Amino acid sequence: MRSLTILRTAVAAAGLGIAGGAVAAQEYTFTLHHFLGATAPAHTRMLEPWAERVAEASDGRVQIEIYPSMTLGGRPPELINQARDGVVDIVWTVNGYTPGRFPHTEVFELPFMVTEAGAASSALWQMYEQHMADTIFQDVHMLAMWVHGSGVFHTSRPVTAPGDLQGMKIRGGSRAVNDLLGLTGAEAIGMPVTAVAESLSRGVIDGTTIPWEVTSAVRVAELVDNHTEFEGASLYTLTFSFAMNRDAYDALPPDLKAVIDRNSGHDFSVFAGQTQEAADDPARQFAVERGNTIITISADAATEWAAVVEPIYASWVADMERQGIDGQALLDQARALMAGYDD
Repeated sequence: MRSLTILRTAVAAAGLGIAGGAVAAQEYTFTLHHFLGATAPAHTRMLEPWAERVAEASDGRVQIEIYPSMTLGGRPPELINQARDGVVDIVWTVNGYTPGRFPHTEVFELPFMVTEAGAASSALWQMYEQHMADTIFQDVHMLAMWVHGSGVFHTSRPVTAPGDLQGMKIRGGSRAVNDLLGLTGAEAIGMPVTAVAESLSRGVIDGTTIPWEVTSAVRVAELVDNHTEFEGASLYTLTFSFAMNRDAYDALPPDLKAVIDRNSGHDFSVFAGQTQEAADDPARQFAVERGNTIITISADAATEWAAVVEPIYASWVADMERQGIDGQALLDQARALMAGYDD
């Protein structure tokens, strides 16, 4: 049963004594479901402000009810299907939660591919419009797509070189990062970010890859003492989809579709990516204040890491070719769009 709630405020004049049978505008309430908690920066700095802007721009005719922490049920990998099937109206989700399902997005998840979240989010949205809107995402109405800030290793023991990961069990942030971990001799463990805190506290994993921004939501800086970050190009980034049930969007009258459209698309994608990246610094400072060890790999020193991950690029391009996708063209386009980005 679809979760879209349409509140029809028109009533019969005879029933409520309203002269002339006046009819008020139709109102819409939509559910927005996501996987992080209500205190996460993504919730407080992006999703809540977006909902407020939509409500204000529609003069209150569109209301967004936000449900964090999977409170409407299911698991994070099921979010995109919840939007597609109308279980909920809107979702914010990680594309990599269903590995291989959205191959075009993976170009931005390759190790040391992205340097700045705003540029990458701009490029991702443009490539979505060209390559994905009518293909892999045709079953939903996409509101925005973006990437987070630089991915970081958070580990039980210090990591300064690829060999330091040998034998460690590390939660990988994406399919490409899992490949990187395998090349270093680590054991890649797949799990949603919501399972990281418990897995670290129980010793199921020795570390995780997430951006600084998310560490505050899952208490990572309290559970491990070592963090390895990279200057310049990011260890990795993840791509996100902010997607709406297509029938829910199509049910809106043109003026309210315009409200949704004006608050979505390219500009919101860039805003969201930059906002998540900006939230990295406060979370990093918390780890500093706790006295945790923060290892910063310079751009020059990262060449050792880049050599390790080089085979991942060739493997990914070959995998795309097997799916009938020109992976090298996607790489070239993503790099060109990011290089040409003008904030």
